[in-house]
Amino acid sequence: MQQKKLTRQTWLQAAFRALTSGGPAAIKVEVIARDLTVSKGSFYWHFKNVPTLKSEMLSHWKNTATQAVIKDLEKAATSPAEKLKNLIIAATSGRDDEYGGVLTEAAIRDWARYDLEVSVSVKQIDSKRLEFLKTLFSECGFDDENSASHARLIYASLIGLQALSHHDLANSNKELLNLLSILLNTKQSTPK
Repeated sequence: MQQKKLTRQTWLQAAFRALTSGGPAAIKVEVIARDLTVSKGSFYWHFKNVPTLKSEMLSHWKNTATQAVIKDLEKAATSPAEKLKNLIIAATSGRDDEYGGVLTEAAIRDWARYDLEVSVSVKQIDSKRLEFLKTLFSECGFDDENSASHARLIYASLIGLQALSHHDLANSNKELLNLLSILLNTKQSTPK
């Protein structure tokens, strides 16, 4: 039988799947190795221990689910309104399926309730995402107060709609694009 070659990325994705399906207590070498159908030895080739894995999970989430998305959107030569639309499409595209699906972010938020390091990371990520949204709304011509309010409405809706989507009670992409359209068409903006 040929041994699977696993990458650090493969282990991180499996760790997020374990978190999503079993909570923070499921981030264990045995559980993750079982998901990957390999022995535990490969884990120690990539990570010193489980706390190192958990730290790298947070770093990976920050880099791929926030910084990389923002960088891609900022590079795009589109209007701020188009960037907002593209951000919603990216956030609801299913690109987190390898990490546990639509509930991955909810699982990270739940983990943050019990772990101070995770809580600090979630707060930092939320702040960065909200600031980015606020900047885009500001670039659309909204004043600071409305930009911040619109950013919170979009972000809070995303978080809630992810849970509803999991139960097939909403289409987060469609609902968020509809909300964005409503917000962009409000008359409370001030021209720049």
